[in-house]
Amino acid sequence: FPTRRSSDLKLCALASLRDTFICVSFLTFLLLVSCNDGGTKSATTDATTENSAYAAGKTIYQKTCITCHQPDGKGMAGTYPPLANSDFLLADKNRAIAQVLKGSSTSYTVNGNTYNGVMPPQQLNDGDVAQVLNYVYHSWGNNGFTINAIDVKAVRDTLK
Repeated sequence: FPTRRSSDLKLCALASLRDTFICVSFLTFLLLVSCNDGGTKSATTDATTENSAYAAGKTIYQKTCITCHQPDGKGMAGTYPPLANSDFLLADKNRAIAQVLKGSSTSYTVNGNTYNGVMPPQQLNDGDVAQVLNYVYHSWGNNGFTINAIDVKAVRDTLK
């Protein structure tokens, strides 16, 4: 085996340190570039794909709402109403909260169409109701309310 002189080892250590610095600098640059898009993203970008603040709500939606209201929030014609661009949903946040909490079995009109599907009450805590509604209110082009657990509790208290 060839032997290394101490001067060779020092050069290797310096080269390794320089390479590490270059790598860290490059990764830092990539991070900065990815965090600052220079304003080039569309204003209509779906917040749910860009913002982890709605990730918990999306998970709840996928577990409790997606079967009826569908992955795209467009619902099922005549049975389950759309949540995407829904005049009914976007008009009154307290009504939306109550809908999640107590469900419904009556027909109602959304965007000029009648829907008569039954929605059971959702067994969610106040924080989960707020998270799922925030996901819905900021998905599929919706630009709706922001809800917190205090809003949900206030509506829940009126339903008792």
